[in-house]
Amino acid sequence: MLIFAVESSCDETAVALVEDGRRVLADEIFSQVALHEIYGGVVPEIAARSHLEVISLLADRALDKAGASRRDIDAVACTYAPGLIGAVLVGVNFAKSAALALGVPLVPVHHIRGHIAANYLAYPDLEPPFLCLAISGGNTMLVDVRGYTDMSILGLTRDDAAGECFDKSARVMGLGYPGGKPIDELSQRGDDRAYELPRPSVNGANPYDMSFSGLKTAVVNIAHHAEQTGQPLDKPGLAASLCRAVSETLVGRTMAAARALGYKNVAVAGGVAANSRIRADFEAACAREGRRLFVPPLRLCGDNAAMIGAQGYYEYLAGRTAGPDLNAYATMDL
Repeated sequence: MLIFAVESSCDETAVALVEDGRRVLADEIFSQVALHEIYGGVVPEIAARSHLEVISLLADRALDKAGASRRDIDAVACTYAPGLIGAVLVGVNFAKSAALALGVPLVPVHHIRGHIAANYLAYPDLEPPFLCLAISGGNTMLVDVRGYTDMSILGLTRDDAAGECFDKSARVMGLGYPGGKPIDELSQRGDDRAYELPRPSVNGANPYDMSFSGLKTAVVNIAHHAEQTGQPLDKPGLAASLCRAVSETLVGRTMAAARALGYKNVAVAGGVAANSRIRADFEAACAREGRRLFVPPLRLCGDNAAMIGAQGYYEYLAGRTAGPDLNAYATMDL
């Protein structure tokens, strides 16, 4: 089954062709980083306009790369939630038009489910059930993946996402936007014990819930104090200490959940899964406990349409299709 997939939830326009949920024939991505970096973050209106400008071109390019024609497409899948509402609407309306014109089913896909499904593309032998930590700029959650379309949230951040913590910390350190990659690169030259940073938690909360607002504030306060007092700021040390704090928070809760559920397979997904410290700490923790770790290659960690095509295949098999009245949503439970 060949699925034409569309992703436009934030600042990447992406189109892909995916066969049977596991094989990527084409995956075209246009990144808007250059459009937004001068503002220090994503500007929703600019994002939506950029999606409009390039999505049709990417669709044609994907078909050419795959050596496929429109008649070969069996279904159209798209991200319909969550995300920047204007951006998501562009992808949803393009997908609805394509499905209508081709006379094929339209399959709505939750963005986070797509990130989890990126692991199916990287690991053909991975099947539910397993535990997955989904970490990105807007979301941080522990998910019990009981089936391809049967999932429940075990824990999530009560405030900021891990990716937002990296972005805001990078901004105050003068590293620009997006902040994940420069923080990661800088941290590799620093001492991860240079600064003692908090591991925030919420009193009385679910033991698997997380909090990153206090950690972000601690980094901001350290940077502002150094600036106001004229003291030197050890940026590599602060970046390394931040990566350590975030990683310990994520890895500790994930492994505790894996032990409680008895899962031998642990997956990580989303843009923050590209962080080298987090990847290394998960590898070490899983090796110690005899669990198998699944982490997508870097190209599948960020937003892409291939992951939407992968999950779209399983949503279609579960009978989850939509009509021309499909809407886009800024927020939606997994």
